[in-house]
Amino acid sequence: MAQKNNFQYSIRKYTTSDEHAVATLFRNGILEHVYPAFFKAMSHPDHVGVALSISMAGYVLGGSSYFQALLFGGAWAGLIYYCCHDIYERYMLRRLSTDMADIQANYLDNPDNAFWVAEEEVDGQFKVVGMAAVTGKRGGEVTGGERYDELNGGVMGGAPEIAQDAGDGSYGELPHVIVSFACRRKGLGSQLTQKALDFCKERGYSRLALDTSSPQTAAASLYQKLGFVQTASHSNTHANRWFSKLARINVMRMEKFI
Repeated sequence: MAQKNNFQYSIRKYTTSDEHAVATLFRNGILEHVYPAFFKAMSHPDHVGVALSISMAGYVLGGSSYFQALLFGGAWAGLIYYCCHDIYERYMLRRLSTDMADIQANYLDNPDNAFWVAEEEVDGQFKVVGMAAVTGKRGGEVTGGERYDELNGGVMGGAPEIAQDAGDGSYGELPHVIVSFACRRKGLGSQLTQKALDFCKERGYSRLALDTSSPQTAAASLYQKLGFVQTASHSNTHANRWFSKLARINVMRMEKFI
């Protein structure tokens, strides 16, 4: 049964008619992290120092040319932006060609998994403004060393498990929680995450785990408020390792025991 809140949103199970809206929401949710990642990377003291050094080199080589200085500094900034964009775009395309390619088969047809959408009613029409998914990991199941991000998208990770589960070792992964930009800060992200926690509790999972990327500070703050704690951090984004180093993006593993 759909859940409603004060902002006229409802949360229900995914249907095949949601395919286009969910794919669009997913693309936008992932790629919108490129700019925050870029500005976060460029504000790092090391990158600031390199940008100033390169600009100075351009100034000298150009015969005291301010234009040359700006051009050299801009080239460095462009490289950092490209690295950030490549990481998130690769993640988006990979997910769209794997689990997101057939949500019905990969989530709804598996009783251990779930996929929900959040709707908003606008002029009598319902619009998809959020999504969340859970994949169940049964005791002894190997995940292949790959983990995926949560809220509004993120990067893939490969952090080792560091927590021991009770019972049969079953737990849930939260690969996706995305809310459209216009509907944020209204509690919808918390509701979607709570929906996932409730599902995990019903399935008997011991905990819910997720990965989020370091530029997603709002996501990390939300999860902390909901009781998640960071259990690991690494820089394996499955992109070119130099891109990851230049973009300075880390993957944070966060978990909550149920």
